[in-house]
Amino acid sequence: MKILFVLTSHDRLGDTTHKTGFWLEEFAAPYYVFKDAGAQITLASPAGGQPPLDPRSDEPDAQTPATERFRRDADAQEHLATTVPLAQIDAAAFDAVFYPGGHGPLWDLANDAASIALLEAFDRAGKPLGLVCHAPGALLQVRAADGRPLVAGRRVTGFTNSEEDGVGLSAIVPFLIEDEFTRLGGNYQKGPDWQPHVVTDRQLVTGQNPASSEAVARALLTLLSGKGA
Repeated sequence: MKILFVLTSHDRLGDTTHKTGFWLEEFAAPYYVFKDAGAQITLASPAGGQPPLDPRSDEPDAQTPATERFRRDADAQEHLATTVPLAQIDAAAFDAVFYPGGHGPLWDLANDAASIALLEAFDRAGKPLGLVCHAPGALLQVRAADGRPLVAGRRVTGFTNSEEDGVGLSAIVPFLIEDEFTRLGGNYQKGPDWQPHVVTDRQLVTGQNPASSEAVARALLTLLSGKGA
């Protein structure tokens, strides 16, 4: 079982001086779900090398057992520091793909040609795709085989408008996932703010927020086992 992780390389919140990047828990929890299941994991990002960490996800109140495990895992830290440039990735070499969130993907992965092509290749091959929190924003320009937006007519979720309001970034982000998925014809669904909420529609699995990251990974494993819908 070969799993590809795609992380952001973007490190700045719009025109502000504040930093962003990927959210640590959204990387760490799925990483260990897959690792403990015996998966071979490859990490990639648009720029390659060390992806930027959202500093807020490194604060004490954002820590979980998975992030603590990562802090003790020198091999995982080295793995993360040496991501493969995304343009070098061949989708055919992997069984599933997972995108951790953090605000970074809204700026780079949503517009990255290599990422868009990769997600379309996984979709065409019928392979599972998992994206959590802000990472579903990477689907914005992805098209289905019929040319329609990939999310059109599909049940999807992602960071809610009210959650974005809650972190004070609604006026900073380039787009709001809830609004864009609705505009594109997606059947956007959400649960209570900050609570786990995962939606599976065929091979596409999306999670609403950081609390959903482990459940997205487990849903991908279910699809890979052939037991998914």
